[in-house]
Order: sequence, then C-alpha cells, then structure tokens
Amino acid sequence: MPNETIYVPEFVLQCAIEKDKITFTIVALAFIYVGTILGNLLVIVVIILNPHLQNPMFYYIFTLAVIDVVNSTNLIPRILAILVFNDNVVPYGPCLFQLSIVYHLGLTESFLFPVMACDRYLAVVYPLRYPSIVTNKTVGLSILFVNICAAATLVPYMVFARELSFCRSNVLPYCFCDFVTMIHISCTSDPRHLALLSSTTIITGFGGLGICLLSYIRIVLAALKISSVEGKKKALSTTVTHLLVVSLFYIPLMISYILPGLGVQVSAEAYNVLVIIAILVPPMMNPIIYSFRNKEIKGSIYRLWTGKRVDPSHH
Repeated sequence: MPNETIYVPEFVLQCAIEKDKITFTIVALAFIYVGTILGNLLVIVVIILNPHLQNPMFYYIFTLAVIDVVNSTNLIPRILAILVFNDNVVPYGPCLFQLSIVYHLGLTESFLFPVMACDRYLAVVYPLRYPSIVTNKTVGLSILFVNICAAATLVPYMVFARELSFCRSNVLPYCFCDFVTMIHISCTSDPRHLALLSSTTIITGFGGLGICLLSYIRIVLAALKISSVEGKKKALSTTVTHLLVVSLFYIPLMISYILPGLGVQVSAEAYNVLVIIAILVPPMMNPIIYSFRNKEIKGSIYRLWTGKRVDPSHH
C-alpha cells in the first residue's frame, strides 16, 4: 500500500546544504554559537552582579539574553553534530521537544521585541513619567504575559504535530525539527496545518514588526526635537541598529513560514538559510545592539574586568 501510515520512532535530518558549503557553514555556526554564548552570558552575569542594572530596562535585556542562550544551545550543537559527525538520527520524542523549545522561545521573542520597543518609546517620549509607568512589577507582569501568549500560541502547533502521520519516509530535509519539516513528509495533508502556520506568522510577524516600526518612528520624531546634535545622532543610531536586528528576526521568518501557506515551495537549502538568519544571527547581535552600546553595561563590564567593586549606595 503506497500510502500506508507507519509509526515513526525516529527522524533522519538531512540538513540539505551543498557539500562545498559544509565547511563554511560549520565554521560560521561555531563562530555564531561562541559569540552568542559569550556575549549573552556576559550580559546575564553583569546584570546579576550589579544592583544598579536591576531595573525595568535591563530586566528586558536580561530576559532576551536568557532566551538567546537557551534557543541557540537547543539548535546549534545539534546542527553541528549533523554536519561534523553525520549524527542525524533524532528519536520522535526529542524531535517534538526541540520543536516545542524553538517555537516557544521564538514566539516569546516575537512578542518581547514589541514590548521592548514600547519601553524605549516611553523612555524617550515621556522621560519624566517613565519611572512611574514602567516599574519592576509592570516589567515582571509583561514578561509573564509574553510567555503565556507564547505558550498559548504553541498549543495548537503541538496538537497538530501529534496528529501528523507518516508514510514511507521519515527523512526531514532540514537541519532541525520543526512544524514545516513534519508537514513536508506527512501523508496526512490537512489545510489547517499550513493555515495555522501562515496566520500565526502574519499576526506575530506583521503585528510585532508593525508595533516596533511605529514605536521607533515616534522615537525618531521625538529625537528630531532634541536641540543637541549629539543627542539626535545617538537616538537615530540606536533606532537604526534596533530596527536592523528586529528586521533580521521577523522578515526571514515571515518569508519561510508564510510562503508555504500560500502554496509557494521553498527549497530545503533556502529554508535552512532563512531560519539560520532569523533564529541564530540576532542572538549574536542582541548583546552588541542592546547591551554593549549602553554606557551602564560598559561601565559594569569594566569594573568586573578590573575587579573594582560596585558600591550599591552610589548611583
């Protein structure tokens, strides 16, 4: 029976990358992973050790750094194991677990970026009211809300993933387990699956990117009213770099997840590149853009490096 459904105890990840590009991909991924871990762990340690950085703005940065460390560790070592050792067999359970981590943290980040953009908008446009509007309690609740939204959005994906059945093949053409890969080899083609994928991506992608754009446009307009030329340059530079990272996250994901829902085929290699750009590059850049350009973070790193103590009573 050509379409006989079979039980799949494990998947084989092909990680479709041309042979002459494998060495470059290995080096690039290793570089991205080391940069991501070192940069984000440094941010996490500095914020934990410095009481002055334990305030609303840095709580968001701390949360983003934790997400980036966990998601990168969930993906890159496994991809490197496939490329270096050809260790490409993944049991069904761990495959679903990796899928759930990727989607939950990806969704959390897609909700967190607009919250952080709104935070910067309030800080720039309403500097006097900002401390009373954005408190530690407000930040804690917003981070909790973001995680709840991500978890609630993830539930249909996991339900549909467990409904999928497979026939003849258990080979996934991509570098890691995710919903798109499973749909591609499933023999139970249900329009709900791709509809869910496209609609969620449209809402979180266009919605999140739209909120970020609006927030940063308002920041730019406010910056143009600043009399100091240096102040204008700093505000505009910050806005451009933040938008660059946000765009690198949202746009490739929207391309890779919306097109299949519209019936447009994306090659396995192109999909791998898009997902690597969206999920793995921003975590390496986030510490540079959001943290190392900040004078308080830089001062704390200097004091940590030189062994000078931070006086909690001094602000």
